Amino acid sequence: MKTVCILASSFFVLAACANAQKERVLPKDLPPYGSMVPFSAPVVKPFQLDNGLTAWLVPRTGFPKVALVLAVRGGLAADPNDRPGLAELLANSLTQGTKTRSARQIAEQVQDVGGDLSARAEQDSIVLTLNVLADKFTQVMPVLADVAANANFPDNEVAIAKRNVSNLLRAREAEPRFLASRALARVMFRGHPYGVIAPTQGAIEQATPEELRNEFARRFQPKQSLLVVVGSFDLASAENTIRQAFQSWKSVRDALLPDTPKPSTPAPNGVFVVTRPGSVQTTLQLGAPGPLRRDSDYEAAQLASMIYGGMFGSRLVLNIREDKGYTYSPRSNLRTYREAGVLVTQADVRNPVTGATLNEINYELNRMCTTNPTDSEMTQAKRYIVGVEAIRLQSGAGLAGELAGLWIDGLSPDEIARHTEKIEKSTVADVTAAARKYFPAARAAVVAVGEEKLVEEELRPFGMEIKPAP
Repeated sequence: MKTVCILASSFFVLAACANAQKERVLPKDLPPYGSMVPFSAPVVKPFQLDNGLTAWLVPRTGFPKVALVLAVRGGLAADPNDRPGLAELLANSLTQGTKTRSARQIAEQVQDVGGDLSARAEQDSIVLTLNVLADKFTQVMPVLADVAANANFPDNEVAIAKRNVSNLLRAREAEPRFLASRALARVMFRGHPYGVIAPTQGAIEQATPEELRNEFARRFQPKQSLLVVVGSFDLASAENTIRQAFQSWKSVRDALLPDTPKPSTPAPNGVFVVTRPGSVQTTLQLGAPGPLRRDSDYEAAQLASMIYGGMFGSRLVLNIREDKGYTYSPRSNLRTYREAGVLVTQADVRNPVTGATLNEINYELNRMCTTNPTDSEMTQAKRYIVGVEAIRLQSGAGLAGELAGLWIDGLSPDEIARHTEKIEKSTVADVTAAARKYFPAARAAVVAVGEEKLVEEELRPFGMEIKPAP
């Protein structure tokens, strides 16, 4: 039976090779590309307070707003083993009261100056964001500092936050893409903290206000925090305001959070099924280990991902959307955490073409390893990455978030300029080498969300072990 499966799988691959897409011919009258506009990197003024808080200031004239991001190390990956996803509940209740301000007072004081305050949990951090009118910037800084230093998680507010997070989890669990992402994380990072992307209902129910206060004290320490400020402000005045507002923030705990370990177990090459009775589609997600943001081949792998499936004219889109009509919006992306990277492929497909779609995905993954990108593909991918980044970083909030992410990943603010430069200098040989390292289909784990019997029938010919997702 195994031999039959291998032969069938080989037939699928040969058939795909015979139907490789030809490069599209564009209209003759289209003007040539313009020259690439050099990216103007922001000028960052760093300083550090006596309590250990790091601050990065980026003054920008023009639009009269200021964006602030306070990033604190210790996100979902820092949660206790018996409280998966606790960081999400921590972030959800973080702005709901301090020792001197109620949740209502915090909201009113922020809104009075045209501001918007929110918090979210990521894999490696908890992030507070605040956007405010520039001329009111100094007035709201004490509120942000108070939340960072003195959040007290009132019992009644925690109860509301628990209901909100629980209801949100139920809503997310109705979405096949979330089910696929959660299963893929568990498969890729078995027993590792990165295997958790959301809380469980049990963890939400068991969490207590006292537990959140302890976790807040453990994570929210100035020595493991960064404040980024981007916008229209006077540099000296802003630094003075920050020092006054945050100088009283002291660490309650002496010990800093331990570093998240690097994942050591490779992802298994198999099919993991999430049963969704009555589903008329199959959601496929493939995951394989990828580079870290700080790795030397990250930019080359990013370009390979764009050529493979990360932009609308990519090989995968032209194949299974434009040519075969299996799916509407296939895509790939590189997800990077501080200590791990994942190359993810996503496609929602009609049930009858589940197997055919996986065959084409495998073909395109392997084609990246064996077929050099064309000059046209390289040009389009470079322009796409540099262009999208330039647009995203035009906003103060986008730039502040990017700088905070670099710091969490252990990189300096100069990496923004270096990233664009490395994208532009990447060669065909660089991209091919990265593809051969990260893209072989045999490295990928496959998650399929849909009708269990149909998924098994469609994917059995590939000869991979099929089992329930963890």
